[in-house]
Amino acid sequence: MKIITITSRDNGFIKDLKRLAREASAYRRLGYVWLEGDHLCRAALTRGLRADTAVFSDSYWSETSKEWAQTASKVVILPDALFAEISALESPAKMGFILPWQGAATQLQPGVATLVLDRVQDAGNVGAMLRSASAFGFAQVLALKGTAALWSQKVLRAGMGAHFGLHLVESASAADIAQLNVPLLATSSHQGAFLHQADLPWPCAWAMGHEGQGVGPEVASQAQLWVRIAQPGGEESLNVAAAAAICLHASALQACKQVG
Repeated sequence: MKIITITSRDNGFIKDLKRLAREASAYRRLGYVWLEGDHLCRAALTRGLRADTAVFSDSYWSETSKEWAQTASKVVILPDALFAEISALESPAKMGFILPWQGAATQLQPGVATLVLDRVQDAGNVGAMLRSASAFGFAQVLALKGTAALWSQKVLRAGMGAHFGLHLVESASAADIAQLNVPLLATSSHQGAFLHQADLPWPCAWAMGHEGQGVGPEVASQAQLWVRIAQPGGEESLNVAAAAAICLHASALQACKQVG
């Protein structure tokens, strides 16, 4: 393992790291993903991933070097002030991993329970939905063009490590949905059976749409089942991430009953 110390903000490595930490789509240009913080790094290690480079603030490395010494091929140590300057977090985490980005998956996995994201633009919503997908047995996420960058910092933080257990396909088109070979389900406020009364197929794909516009017509035309979520409190609609969690959980429950 190689250990180096960098102190200059003008260093090329530092400039690229700052781009990875602050620009949503920099990982596509640079070919690397930045994981900032103990939780994300441990989640990657749990899934068997190994960092190309581990980056630590000087104070953090001096306290925890034994624990993290063998987690990466190379270790870079930065002064605390320089690490804070790179970080996009209000409270810098003081450590992170740089992983090679394998590139957007181009091959869909047919017959797999899938979450379809149709132009969902809020990064927090996207990350939360990835987390729900992983929790409820949806192994694949198909993100259509217009959806927030899946490996951006905000999506990664909201996903809390879910990325590492999912097959992620970015920049897809509505036409790609047909390749899934599973029924496509969608929600509506005015049509279909109530979710808690519906007979949900498994495996299936759930389509979740744009925060304001919902599922687009190209996706809607492929839906084989529409359901409504009961809202006895009378709200007009639900946040898309909340709706996704409810729907994916309902599918998971029915899938468990089928196995049982």
